[in-house]
Amino acid sequence: MTVPSPETARRVLREQVAALYAISWSSTLAGTLLAWAMCAIFYWRLQNPMVLVWLVLNFLQLLRYPLTSAYHCDPQAADRSEFWARRQCRELLIYSSVWGLAPWLFMPTDDLPMTALMMLLILGLCTGGVPAVAPRWPSVLSFVVPMMLGLISALAWRADAVHLFLAVCSVVYLGATLHFARQQNQLLTDALLMRFEKEALADQLAQQMAVTQRVSEEKTRFFAAASHDLRQPLHAIALFGAVLEKDLKGRPEHTHAARLMRAVHALGTSLDTMLDVSLLDAGVIVPERQAAPLNPVFQSINQLFAARADEKGLQLRLRASPLWVRTDPALLQRLLANLVENAIKYTPRGGVLVVARARGSTVWIDVRDTGIGIAAEHVGAIFDEFYQVDNPGRDRTQGLGIGLSIVRRLSELLAHPVQVHSRPGRGSRFRVALSAAPAQALLPAARPDAALEPRVLPRRVLLIDDEADIGDAVAALLGSYGVALEVVRDEAMAIAAFTHAATQAAPFDALLCDYRLGGGADGLDAGLRLRRRFDPRLPLLLVTGETAPERLQRVRDSGVRVLFKPVAAEALLAALASLKPAV
Repeated sequence: MTVPSPETARRVLREQVAALYAISWSSTLAGTLLAWAMCAIFYWRLQNPMVLVWLVLNFLQLLRYPLTSAYHCDPQAADRSEFWARRQCRELLIYSSVWGLAPWLFMPTDDLPMTALMMLLILGLCTGGVPAVAPRWPSVLSFVVPMMLGLISALAWRADAVHLFLAVCSVVYLGATLHFARQQNQLLTDALLMRFEKEALADQLAQQMAVTQRVSEEKTRFFAAASHDLRQPLHAIALFGAVLEKDLKGRPEHTHAARLMRAVHALGTSLDTMLDVSLLDAGVIVPERQAAPLNPVFQSINQLFAARADEKGLQLRLRASPLWVRTDPALLQRLLANLVENAIKYTPRGGVLVVARARGSTVWIDVRDTGIGIAAEHVGAIFDEFYQVDNPGRDRTQGLGIGLSIVRRLSELLAHPVQVHSRPGRGSRFRVALSAAPAQALLPAARPDAALEPRVLPRRVLLIDDEADIGDAVAALLGSYGVALEVVRDEAMAIAAFTHAATQAAPFDALLCDYRLGGGADGLDAGLRLRRRFDPRLPLLLVTGETAPERLQRVRDSGVRVLFKPVAAEALLAALASLKPAV
């Protein structure tokens, strides 16, 4: 058995003493009633005055009870366990010694039935009292030994064969009782030690969990801050790069500008992938379930990945399907797109097949590949963040290892379970289970020339952003498309700009706000206040590099349209062109 620490030993003693004193009143009452009953029987049968003498001794011992009961009135009893343990042992010793005198004072020498009764009462008192004092071994000895030695010695003093035999029986009983009491004491002590060890382990676990939670929160804040700080300059680079690419069109230098934009796009895609995780964790994305056909989803995925599959020499096949399912079509497309992208990434030869099949009220969508496959020991971990089976060196050309993590989140959000079956060297199959929906009449397709309609941009735009580089980049981009942009750093300057625009009869057509402004100001609140004050119908577009879940949820709740940095030039232009007056 492991030796307990001093602190644990003190806690064990405290609990043992508390257990002993918890039954002090009831045990004292029981012992007193037994003593009076014994005295009544023996005095009635023997008329021996020593019975009354012993009763007086017992009564005097009973008068010491306040010394024991004082434990319950001691506010520092828990801190004085050793003192109360010694006092309890002393009182038990006195109590047991008084009972040990009874055989000497009035146990008859020639009345065997009364002698047997005396033995029965003392042995019964021992047997009944041992469980009460078992929490502490010194208490067991103080309670059992004096009265049993009194009985044994009184029997042996008679010196005849019967009394000697009874004395020997009493010695055997004493040994058996002490053995039993020792085992019970050890069991109770071990139980206390185990309890305190578990409590200590629970405390350590709670502390470790608190530390882990604190580290996780600090890591989240760090990544949120780092993500925001990275998105700011990347946003400016993307916009300046778009202007540069537009200006160099038709010139030899245009090739370098195009390469620059491809690199910017790749970095932006990585940041957007991590943003998807933040959006899903924040609960910002809420599915809009409806009956939807699978064919348009498959067609969109084919358009997204056909060229990439051709570049790797793979066959990408998406079988047309008349099936309808109940889902959010946009989120289902994102889920399947991540599966197809993952399949193409890990398939060196052969191809990828996407097929849908009806199984009763369920529709299975299988994404099969002839890739490298996944070993059984890795299948349970592939949906974890940043987990890549064959990329220990973190080769960035193989992505971040977040795609399947997004699949897991979307699967839980949409209630579309995903199953995996894979054989190393033979390929993998990812199966998505959806609820079937009855087919419905499709709306008329959009006019072919709808995409060719001219894009109408607002003429005058006010941008609130404390980053000078971003202001210059947005001004350069919008200026190349004939949009007059005025840039201010904070809400006070925006108020002045609105006031001046009103006096010049040249109002702004749109308000563009960064979410995080200088000095910790909130761009969303600032934009909403400006719109209420100057033009409640003014279109408001929020641009942010924030990824903190609570802030993303707040933006969603506001109902204001938002773009996440880095914003591609085309996305910014399209968003501005689609802005409508607020209702």
